Amino acid sequence: MTQFLSHKPIPARERLIMALDLPSIEEAKALVEELGDSVVFYKVGLELFMSGDYFGLIHWLQARGKKVFVDLKFFDVPETVARAVRALSNTGVDFATVHGNDAIMRAAAREKGDVKILAVTVLTSLDRGDLDDLGFSCDIGQLVLSRARRALAAGCDGVISSGLEVPFLRQEVDHKLLVVSPGIRPVDNRPADDQKRVVTVEQAFRNGADYIVVGRPIRDAEHPKEAAEIAQQQIISVFQ
Repeated sequence: MTQFLSHKPIPARERLIMALDLPSIEEAKALVEELGDSVVFYKVGLELFMSGDYFGLIHWLQARGKKVFVDLKFFDVPETVARAVRALSNTGVDFATVHGNDAIMRAAAREKGDVKILAVTVLTSLDRGDLDDLGFSCDIGQLVLSRARRALAAGCDGVISSGLEVPFLRQEVDHKLLVVSPGIRPVDNRPADDQKRVVTVEQAFRNGADYIVVGRPIRDAEHPKEAAEIAQQQIISVFQ
């Protein structure tokens, strides 16, 4: 099925974003070196932010021709978010995430420069029960759709969304919206996994995702580079 397949001019090998969820800069660099040319795009998040030379790692990745996704989910007073994004806009990173209400998203979009701002819809680690705990009584799909519409209106470039909800976004929201889908897992998702709303590589793209984020299935594989190449071949096969 190609109804929702992304037609944006994105090189196929850049559609895979590898999550560098590791406890130290040294381990992150070692994994990048091991993966070599099998991965072009890297997501650098909170764990590495707290571990040491975060921006040194970003510059190190960029010097090796890698694209960088800063996943810090900015959530604060709008002016504080605006100043943080303004500072980030001078670093050459490609994507950054923001969380929060319309004012926060507008503040991030106003100062984004060349950085593409992605708004978080609903974390893929949350299910219906978790939303109840947080006080949201609406359906997950409707919440994702509402947040995506607000993000686009606020000037954000795209959203972070489980692949499960992407078809609704493609039906109801402009196709220019970038959609990045985390929570990519094999069909036999491990019971101990904290990701609850998951899809496979092929499902995510056929549902309309522009990019996917993969972490543990590559990082924890016996041969990470081989696992990354398998994912790359799956992506290429979808877009051929």
